[in-house]
Amino acid sequence: MSRIYNFSAGPAVLPEEVLKQAAEEMLDYNSTGMSVMEMSHRSKAFEEIITDAEKTLRELMNIPDNYKVLFLQGGGSQQFAMIPMNLMRNRVADYIKTGQWSKKAIEEAKIYGKVNIVASSEDKNYTYIPNLKNLKISDDADYLYICHNETVHGIQYNEIPEIGDKILVADMSSDFLSEPVDVSKYGLIYAGAQKNIGPAGVVVVIIREDLITDDVLPGTPTMLEYKIHADNKSLYNTPPAYGIYICGKVFKWLQKIGGLEVMKHINEKKAYILYDFLDSSNMFKGTVVKKDRSLMNVPFVTVNDELDAKFVKEAKAAGFENLKGHRTVGGMRASIYNAMPIEGVKALVEFMEKFEEENKIL
Repeated sequence: MSRIYNFSAGPAVLPEEVLKQAAEEMLDYNSTGMSVMEMSHRSKAFEEIITDAEKTLRELMNIPDNYKVLFLQGGGSQQFAMIPMNLMRNRVADYIKTGQWSKKAIEEAKIYGKVNIVASSEDKNYTYIPNLKNLKISDDADYLYICHNETVHGIQYNEIPEIGDKILVADMSSDFLSEPVDVSKYGLIYAGAQKNIGPAGVVVVIIREDLITDDVLPGTPTMLEYKIHADNKSLYNTPPAYGIYICGKVFKWLQKIGGLEVMKHINEKKAYILYDFLDSSNMFKGTVVKKDRSLMNVPFVTVNDELDAKFVKEAKAAGFENLKGHRTVGGMRASIYNAMPIEGVKALVEFMEKFEEENKIL
């Protein structure tokens, strides 16, 4: 069976080249006589895997020396609690509410302290990024939290808030490594792997060293302290070893194609093909304000729910998987992460044109 075009928001498509390499090494990694899944995380072979993965990521993102890179478990959602446990020392934090994932992070943070919502796009169902100028950042806030790309609603920050010496925390789960990032502008960046960099089960945390201390909230479990993981080089306990191995291969793949500037150009090209069609179609419409459209997640609708359902069904039969929109939003959504080939986006647009022709609105 040939591979389908997988537009899932996560777990999502991975580079075919990486999957083939992993398949070749499944039974015998680097002449060790065993799979990465089987080897000790204390072994020299795995130490080389995790060390090389971090080194490659640092090179890709130009991560400053005063930042630690951690490979953790619990996915992005565990960071909703881990961040306030470690950083909300004054029990106050500011959040910008732009969709489902920032909303969930807000609700979790409220368990640990006072949460101030300094901007929100809830009034228009999270279809835009709120004005970032003149934000009323709380004097006593420990940090400002943003979700850089909202997977469900398909909106993405094109600029970040200027907040002086305040700590900026960003969830980049769904656009991590899709474009260059100035890491020095953030106190902490995290990304669940399953959307753009690897299999589910790994979360990458990039955190400034001065934020890694023993000064955590009372009752914080040992496993949820950044310092424990930083001091032990992400090997305090058995890490998600195979997932880290795949992430490392994806990092190498990104280096091979030319790095994040090249990846951004490819992503823009893919997104514009789909958005250009949506803007010219009489049937399909994008749901997000143009200036805030995501390059990774493209939500769209037809003229009614019945036609949406018909489109999803026929698209699946034609080899386009996981186009149904999130249950909280409806419609459709095409997630076109780094590993989605441009041919997949072109093929989708051709199918949409055909569908529109066959289902003309009178």
